[in-house]
Amino acid sequence: MRFDLSDEEWTTIKPYLPQGGRGPKRVDDRRVLNGIFYILRTGVPWRDLPERYGPRTTVYNRYVRWARRGVWKSIFDALVSQNENSLFFIDSSIVKAHRAATGAKGGNWRRVSAAHAEAAQVKFTQLSMKADVPVA
Repeated sequence: MRFDLSDEEWTTIKPYLPQGGRGPKRVDDRRVLNGIFYILRTGVPWRDLPERYGPRTTVYNRYVRWARRGVWKSIFDALVSQNENSLFFIDSSIVKAHRAATGAKGGNWRRVSAAHAEAAQVKFTQLSMKADVPVA
């Protein structure tokens, strides 16, 4: 499918996955990783995970447990060290928030901005020192 790992990607990631461990043998890691990547790429809720990736609780639990154990970080660090041209960036073009998300009041934006500008001005009362007032 469109979001699934290619054979080349799978062979690159597979050596960095945890081996063995306690409890029953894990289900197909590749299928679970494909489910995790599907959720991360599409942004759909976990409950909308397609059935081809297995039970959503299995996929979610694996994602959370590996995050707690630092497995994801070790995978990313290993992949970055393999590629000398790796680049980190944050793309804010995918983040969309309404101005109300910052706690701004609604209404006419120019009026609200003017009110904020006026409130932000420094205000003080000048003290006058008179000679006839005794200083304590």
